[in-house]
Amino acid sequence: MALRPIFTPLLGSKLGVEERLFDFKWHAGMAVTQKQKSIRELHTVAKSAGIFPILEISSKSETPLGVALSAFNLCITTKLRNQRFTVETAFQGSKVFQGGGPFKDLIGLDSRAAKKDIRLKESGNLIGFEFYGKAFPLMPWTFFYDWIYINALNQNEEQAKQTLIYGGFSDIEFNPERSINCQAYSAALYLSLVKNNLLSEALESPERFLEITGHQYRSQKRNVAVQSNML
Repeated sequence: MALRPIFTPLLGSKLGVEERLFDFKWHAGMAVTQKQKSIRELHTVAKSAGIFPILEISSKSETPLGVALSAFNLCITTKLRNQRFTVETAFQGSKVFQGGGPFKDLIGLDSRAAKKDIRLKESGNLIGFEFYGKAFPLMPWTFFYDWIYINALNQNEEQAKQTLIYGGFSDIEFNPERSINCQAYSAALYLSLVKNNLLSEALESPERFLEITGHQYRSQKRNVAVQSNML
């Protein structure tokens, strides 16, 4: 058995994401088929609780949309330089540590190679982020990740439109006991912003984004003390 969250967007007069943990049968093993069995088990349990349909967002998803929306695949294009790269490399290449960074050369590399770069492990504690000269604070914990993911999703209009039918999102690779940032959470927050007609305003600037979503981070269950290398 395992515990994993399903993230559902808050709608109507409420903005944010509800994070619900579900206990389900876990299928051990690294094979994609094993991961997909676990995904189906999780979705079945969540469906019985009234959450449906659910989109798995990861490279293990059984739907092309879920794979495309993985941070390893979803791309963002900069407005000034027209540079295109994945959310994952943008995130990893923006990290600032006590002993170095940001390692801008990671931006645009293969997502897995960027995430495994040894400098990310050997540069001390994470103290913040810097993306194209713009500084972002370390806390709230998922602020920078959510901001860059939602900007990328908004740019990919067709894929963004397809998310609107879903009642919840999962990421089978995300373990809340070991990780902080989650692409499924970011997708749910995007949907809540859209449904509450706040997306355009939130994306005006990082500062405005935080003003609008700040209350959500104060109630976020993952706002706990963790080691920086878990981010």
